[in-house]
Order: sequence, then C-alpha cells, then structure tokens
Amino acid sequence: MKLSYVYILKCSDNTYYTGVTSNLNERLIEHKDGKYHESYTYKRRPVKLEFYAEFTNINIAISTEKQIKKWSKSKKLALINNEFEKLTNLAKKRFD
Repeated sequence: MKLSYVYILKCSDNTYYTGVTSNLNERLIEHKDGKYHESYTYKRRPVKLEFYAEFTNINIAISTEKQIKKWSKSKKLALINNEFEKLTNLAKKRFD
C-alpha cells in the first residue's frame, strides 16, 4: 500500500503552503533546498513543516489538498494546532 501525504509548510514570510506528495521526506528536502526556482516556496525559505496527514488513496489526498488551499490562514492554523472544534465556525462567511 503506497501512502500519500498532504502537508502544510510555514514560510519565512509567515504564509502557508499546502502540497501533496508520495514521498514527504524527499519533497521537504526539495522545498528546503529550493530545487524548483519558480515554486511558491523558493523565495520564502526557510520553510518549516507544520502539519501533515497520511492517505492511502491519492485521489482523496489531492482532493484534501485542494480543499485546504482554499482555507483562510486562521482555519489552517486551527488544523495545525489540532483545534478541530474551530474548523466549522471558521468556515462560515462573515457579513459586516
């Protein structure tokens, strides 16, 4: 059974990058070394792994990555901090 990973990196400019990979250790090295000059994280190094989740189905991993990429920073922080009870309220739209 091959695992896939969804991960969140904290960048040096305090933004968050979400990605998916089948080899988490190798992908982290690529981010940290700046292997891809056009990538989001290249100019935002150093990066730090803040969160990851394992999946046995790559399609679910990709779907989860796409979902998390749309989340607000506060919702990503709740996930990173294991504050799962906050996720529902952070998903609600605010009307001022």
